[in-house]
Amino acid sequence: MGIGGGIFLIALGAILVFAVHAKIGWLDIDVAGAVIMLSGVAVLAITIWFWRDRRRRAIRSIIEEARLSHPPGPSHPPPPPPPPPMR
Repeated sequence: MGIGGGIFLIALGAILVFAVHAKIGWLDIDVAGAVIMLSGVAVLAITIWFWRDRRRRAIRSIIEEARLSHPPGPSHPPPPPPPPPMR
């Protein structure tokens, strides 16, 4: 979901808790908004935790570079130049 999804859930939950004053018999809008806000906070925390872990892992990684070289040997002379164009 990511940071954008977490912020969206927090905003949606805050709207339900603080701005909506509807009465539904079987659903408490304030509790639903609080649950949605908490899930948004959880999404943000998990996303930041995974990013922090990935950044730490990238810094500690060791990169080895292997360079291939050809053994020294007789070198071939360059090919002769092409003949000049005729008019």
